[in-house]
Amino acid sequence: MKHLCVLLLLALPLAAQRKPGSQLDRLPPNMEVLTHFGERADISPDNRQVAFMEKSFGDAMVIDLATRVIRCLTCNVPATAFLRVMHLVTGDYILIGPDHFEDIRTSRLRDNELWVLKRAPGSKPVKLGQKMSEGAAISKKSLKISFSQTHEQAPDLAPDASRLMVADVDLSGPTPKLINQKTVYESKDRGCVLEAQDFYDNDTKMTFTCYQPHGLATVMGIDLTSGQVVDFSKAPGTYNETEGIFPDGRYTCVEGDRQVAQLGGTHGSGNIDIWKLRLDGTGKDFVRLTHFNDYEGGKASNPVVSTDGRFMAFQTARTTDPAGVGYGIMLYWFDKPAR
Repeated sequence: MKHLCVLLLLALPLAAQRKPGSQLDRLPPNMEVLTHFGERADISPDNRQVAFMEKSFGDAMVIDLATRVIRCLTCNVPATAFLRVMHLVTGDYILIGPDHFEDIRTSRLRDNELWVLKRAPGSKPVKLGQKMSEGAAISKKSLKISFSQTHEQAPDLAPDASRLMVADVDLSGPTPKLINQKTVYESKDRGCVLEAQDFYDNDTKMTFTCYQPHGLATVMGIDLTSGQVVDFSKAPGTYNETEGIFPDGRYTCVEGDRQVAQLGGTHGSGNIDIWKLRLDGTGKDFVRLTHFNDYEGGKASNPVVSTDGRFMAFQTARTTDPAGVGYGIMLYWFDKPAR
């Protein structure tokens, strides 16, 4: 019996352990460092540049992918406190953040709002007059935008409710504004806190994240014509935050924690890496893309995919930092160009 027990133990798969160091020291051939600082990348619709934040509550930057020259978009504005920068199809930018920094919670929740920054050199950010929660979905084909609201930004909502809004950015007048606003989905309680992510299928559909109790999350989608909502990840008990749609609309990137089953640690937004999920509604086609969480204290987050599907931009991050904090922008080539 003793020998049988030993044989059974030897037959069991050994749990992997996280390694010292960083994947930055062991990058695969299809991955490269784009910047050594910054967070929350966004690829331009023409795939020629990547906008990113210098830091949380800081300045918006942009890097030309051909020359690797970095420009600051907001350094002409004193005491900026932005959290995100995203491209509009016109070449202008959407900025997200408060008009000044008060404290992390107040500035990130209650005072978070949308701005437009024109692409002309020297332009100043202009408020759109719209408070919103976390990030936004910005179309790569039109001026359509989606964002969520919670009670912190919209007191008319019940304390635990959240909603997804869709609107168009109107740049035709002297001052930009939002038009055609409508609510497309609403959650009544904290069992599902909403955040818009990406449009696809010619802006007729959208992915969004449903944040759940105990630090978990689910990849969701909504058909903006029919209102039908789908749970794409179908992985209860794990963290799955959709980030970055592939141009064919068949796959999305996911900040996922399913490697915790082999590596150990706590489920949630701390121990995450980037996965690719097929949006077929089965939740079965998950493929891991990055392995930063194989190393102690490491994670990869905030992926975005180019409109030609050739590459992804994402950030290096640390498991102990708040969501969104990053330490440099990376490129991941699905189709690496010849040098």
